[in-house]
Amino acid sequence: MAVKTSNFYGKLVITDDAIAMTAYHAALDCYGVIDLVSRSLTDSLSELFNKTPTSRGVKVVTLSNRINLELFVILKEGVNVSAVCEAIQNTVKYNVETYTGMRVNNVIVNVVGVKV
Repeated sequence: MAVKTSNFYGKLVITDDAIAMTAYHAALDCYGVIDLVSRSLTDSLSELFNKTPTSRGVKVVTLSNRINLELFVILKEGVNVSAVCEAIQNTVKYNVETYTGMRVNNVIVNVVGVKV
């Protein structure tokens, strides 16, 4: 799916891949995040054949021009997990809403692991 909107510039269509890329980079900029990881085995296999995994660890679902995001992250050891997850949610929501001009319903952060 894709998000569609109209404004005085015309009709805009923003793909889920573009939204995922924005969320990926916003999440990596948050303190305490080491990396985002693949959601499933099929994503891991597609990374082997695709040289640029720019939206790894981000699941985007768009329903009636509302965006739902799910992130799979690895955090740095010793950080406050709940504070980092809240920061990720706020940062990703703000960046995606600013980029797309559409509302983000929710951002779910799944902590897959902790690294030293």
